[in-house]
Amino acid sequence: MTCTSTASVESYTESERRRLRIACCAAAFITPLLSTMMNLSLDALGKEFSVGSHSLGYVNTAFLLSSVVFMVPLSRMADISGKRRMFLGGVLTIAVSCILAPFSTEFWMIILFRGTIGMGAAAVVTTSVSMITDVFDRNRRGWAIGINTTCVYVGLALGPFIGGVLNDLLGWRSLFFVIIPFAVVAIAMMLSFKHEIAPFAGKTLSVRSSILYGLAILLSMGGVINLPETWAVCMFLVGLVLLVAFVRLQSVSDDRILDVRLFRNRMFSGSCIAAFLNYASSYSLSFFLALYLQSLQGLSATEAGMLMLIQPAVQAIFTPFFGKKSDFVSDKRILPTLGMLVIAVGVASIIFYDVDTPMWAIVLTMMLTGFGFSLFSAPNTSLIMSSVPAKDTGEASAMISVMRQTGMMVSMGIAMTVISVIMGSADNISPETYGDFINVMRVSFVICTIMCLTGAVTSMMRGKSDVDEPEL
Repeated sequence: MTCTSTASVESYTESERRRLRIACCAAAFITPLLSTMMNLSLDALGKEFSVGSHSLGYVNTAFLLSSVVFMVPLSRMADISGKRRMFLGGVLTIAVSCILAPFSTEFWMIILFRGTIGMGAAAVVTTSVSMITDVFDRNRRGWAIGINTTCVYVGLALGPFIGGVLNDLLGWRSLFFVIIPFAVVAIAMMLSFKHEIAPFAGKTLSVRSSILYGLAILLSMGGVINLPETWAVCMFLVGLVLLVAFVRLQSVSDDRILDVRLFRNRMFSGSCIAAFLNYASSYSLSFFLALYLQSLQGLSATEAGMLMLIQPAVQAIFTPFFGKKSDFVSDKRILPTLGMLVIAVGVASIIFYDVDTPMWAIVLTMMLTGFGFSLFSAPNTSLIMSSVPAKDTGEASAMISVMRQTGMMVSMGIAMTVISVIMGSADNISPETYGDFINVMRVSFVICTIMCLTGAVTSMMRGKSDVDEPEL
């Protein structure tokens, strides 16, 4: 096996690039699939284990929180021990957890396995984009990242649909076995890629920094998703204090897990903020539409799931095109900024929804947001990865994932907070509360529209990279 740190892209053959891309794409498909496939099985889980909606919320929260908590430390560990090795360990962790999860006899076991799956996903997502950046030259980097991003969207799209169908046919336990074939493909293809990329080989992982980061994320994000409870506010504030302490420690210590100096680069920091605001302003869209289509429009779970495939289908069609296009656009801020503006229009359209909004308007919302995502995601990711030196691609990849996952949790935190303030709970949607639910959607998406427009401004004002398209 070849171990490299800052090897030139010419070191890799086309066959090796293809095998790496297939491995990363297979993993990019299963990680978001695992994030969303349980949504339509929550009712069955609640009945089998006799738990309520609040407890069921931890099925997805455990996955998201675990993935964010482990992303930065595992990214650093990958730079030390090898990105290929970390990728394989992550996929194997996911596969073993999915084999064991169906045999759970208690609800806490489901939460535990969702947490270990999240940890494995963190290892996968922080190394995939990083390795793609390492082996593809800048003239094809956007294209390769676009293909990988498309697989993420397909996984997000098919998760609820596959989950709903399998839940009805075979039960919720069958869902976990779906990813095994894809995990086998990812492992086989990565094993055939003989290069090990370890830019910080020989160094050690800072346990102190890892624990401080984990606690900061756990408390701050745990507080966000439980707002507006008083204890959640306190948890959030303590988490913020620890996060500030973590940043200060990383800025003065040589024993770090994240080089915060990367954020002095306006291109890098602006792109990360834009990514966070993008997901924070749009992730709750699928949550609200699922409730709206089933409760107010009277669609079945399967019908709603099929209709909601429109947005990711548009993303899957156009993302590779705009990813490739971004390789040749002179001002690389234009595509992601346009994407944020298009998403803002799609998100803002929900403000005008009523109880009986025509179906064409709902389809238009999903098409707009899907097209906006295809404009934004791959070009913005390519910008982030191209704005840092070769040795820092692992950390940059980790920050992309952190921004995405924390944005998702903030988006859901906003949704649940507005629901709690106006309705008290999403469990009591009925004809008598339809008006309240519409108000919840309007308030939520006014906030989301403002965040999205702020993200567009941030995207365009990010300036030029301090590292001018480094050749890795």
